[in-house]
Amino acid sequence: MTDTTPRFRIGLLINPLAGLGGEAALKGSDNVAEQALAMGVKPLAIARVRQAFEVLLPHSQRIELLAAPGLMGESLAVDMGFKHRVVGSLDAEHTSAQDTQRVAAELVAEGVDLLLFAGGDGTARDICSSIPVGQLVLGIPAGVKIHSGVYAVNPRAAGELVSLLVSGDLVRLGEAEVRDIDEEAFRQGKVRTRHFGELAIPEEGRFVQQVKQSGRETETLVLDDIAAWLQESEPQIGWIMGPGSTNIGVLEAMGLAGTLLGVDVLRDGQLLATDATEKQLWDLLESGEDWRILVTAIGGQGHILGRGNQQISPRVVRAVGLDNLMVVATKTKLKTLAGRPFLLDSGDAELDQELTGLRRVVSGYREEMLYPASWFAGSQTSEP
Repeated sequence: MTDTTPRFRIGLLINPLAGLGGEAALKGSDNVAEQALAMGVKPLAIARVRQAFEVLLPHSQRIELLAAPGLMGESLAVDMGFKHRVVGSLDAEHTSAQDTQRVAAELVAEGVDLLLFAGGDGTARDICSSIPVGQLVLGIPAGVKIHSGVYAVNPRAAGELVSLLVSGDLVRLGEAEVRDIDEEAFRQGKVRTRHFGELAIPEEGRFVQQVKQSGRETETLVLDDIAAWLQESEPQIGWIMGPGSTNIGVLEAMGLAGTLLGVDVLRDGQLLATDATEKQLWDLLESGEDWRILVTAIGGQGHILGRGNQQISPRVVRAVGLDNLMVVATKTKLKTLAGRPFLLDSGDAELDQELTGLRRVVSGYREEMLYPASWFAGSQTSEP
């Protein structure tokens, strides 16, 4: 008997070089992929897409998968046992923006219900310039910095949202902004984002991230208080300071020249390293000394891991200790989250699950609060 069950047609496109510049502290991956590979950084984009497709495995019989060639989708489909058809071809070992644009157009021409792609803001920009208005898309976050609103909060959340679509559940559709940043200016500490258009996305508040809000905190006195608290901390404690306007404000209040967009290392009031790579952090941790990680929440989005701070990798977090991961956030910044939890997208699903729950938040001089963190925006418990 012929199977007449309607199948949901998914076009899969992966930018396999997305996120390479994260661990290497290169502030992005545009034009630096070769440099990052030479530094020994391993591509992680395909592994992140695997997390999403693990959620989709139970629905595989209801999916008609059209995959981009090679590492852009085909390899993962083969490895995970998804029946698929390859669309397009590749002429070079390393993919380019032109490959993304061309294959995206070819996948959409096949009549896919959803174009599922993995990358960062540059990939979203390439997609936006290549497909017709109204084509439904969803991004799996794999880049270093993600300002666009077309991405799920993390790979697993992308899988959960696609599962709703495949199952025929009611999912509201909407439009989200595609924004990209000037990476050369970004590497010099200047944040310049530009609006490039909108893409149609499945809108489900628990699973889709907000557009990043920029701007320095103006609560100077609060940052001074937090700086004073850090200066009074025990001298044997070392601090790994994640990027962001709040942390740079704290360092400036201490008279230290940190990096707005990089990871700095502090001990006993002195900077041990600025703009550190993941490997440099790991080498420091091997000293066996007492360390804390202090990250900030991205304004409007709420991500504390996995957005611009990939240098603070899962192995670094585990080495420091989950209880020693702290968040610094003024009350003003917390209010921008409107009650949504901090978001976790470390690249390690088990770690994100372990970190889900209440996290310590430094919000003033010797003032700490508890605030929920989750792997997706609707959960505040350890159970997904």
